[in-house]
Amino acid sequence: MPASEKRFGCLGVFIVVLLCLSLLFNLAFIVGEVVGMPAAGSHKFREVVLTQGSPNVSNRIAVIRLGGVISSAESGFLGGSTPQAIKLQFRQALEDKTVRAIVLAIDSPGGEVTASDEIYNVVRMAREKKKVIVSMGSMAASGGYYAALGGSHIIAHDTTFTGSIGVIMQTLNYADLFGKIGLQTVTFKSGKMKDMLSGSRPITPEEQAYVQALVMQTYGKFVGIVANERNLPEDGLRNGVADGRVLSGRDALDAKLIDGLGDFDAAVQKAMELGSATGATVFEYQEQESLSRFLHLASKADDTKRVEINLAPQSSWRLQPGRLYLLPEILAP
Repeated sequence: MPASEKRFGCLGVFIVVLLCLSLLFNLAFIVGEVVGMPAAGSHKFREVVLTQGSPNVSNRIAVIRLGGVISSAESGFLGGSTPQAIKLQFRQALEDKTVRAIVLAIDSPGGEVTASDEIYNVVRMAREKKKVIVSMGSMAASGGYYAALGGSHIIAHDTTFTGSIGVIMQTLNYADLFGKIGLQTVTFKSGKMKDMLSGSRPITPEEQAYVQALVMQTYGKFVGIVANERNLPEDGLRNGVADGRVLSGRDALDAKLIDGLGDFDAAVQKAMELGSATGATVFEYQEQESLSRFLHLASKADDTKRVEINLAPQSSWRLQPGRLYLLPEILAP
């Protein structure tokens, strides 16, 4: 057989294989859309037993984990600590009659204001039906503390970093740099405030006052929730620990921001006590890893979004310009 015919034959086989793979992928996507995509009312998390309960005891304690930066955006393969993921786990626990109490294990520096507020409301509404005991890990600061306020009882390690009651917004100004290298931004806008966070020019006093007012408005809501949930005077908070400082768990207890000190096991024991569930089985929810889940994330990817599977923790995390955050200042480079 001539060499040219061999090359053509190999190319033909390659094209056929490629078409078959494309067909299989599209078929899998369609099947995933029909039967496998997570839906608000049907998505279920798998249950992983942490501690087996006593014989003949059907009561259970559900553990829900809130970790990492709180964000509304789906990131990574498992979605992260999004309000939607937390909401679905709480719904599953509330609908399960064998679950007598819930432990919300928080290890988060905070994150987006709206996402933190949504999670707080989910937790607050859940505690009206079942006891929610919050267990703080290494950090439950700012947005992490905001979310914790929805619980029935808050427990932290004495070395936990918590508090950081405050709001932050940042933008990068590069006007002087552009001037040095001979670049400039040409902007066409419908109103004088439309580009108020643009880094290509100095911020005006009017814009600075407006943004500061937005920050203080959100801060006022945060402090108000702390005052209401912890039964503390708001003026005392504003003039004291609610100035953005991070507190240790022991200092947070002294400031009455939490209810007690202890580790995760202490939180589980408190859940058994408040939920009248001595000897209960303790389990946690975990995301179902499936092809449909991957396709769900892949279907959302476009030129500006990527599906990332992270096998190692991110070395750094940065604030997005123009967004309000509940984060300790040290995490706002």
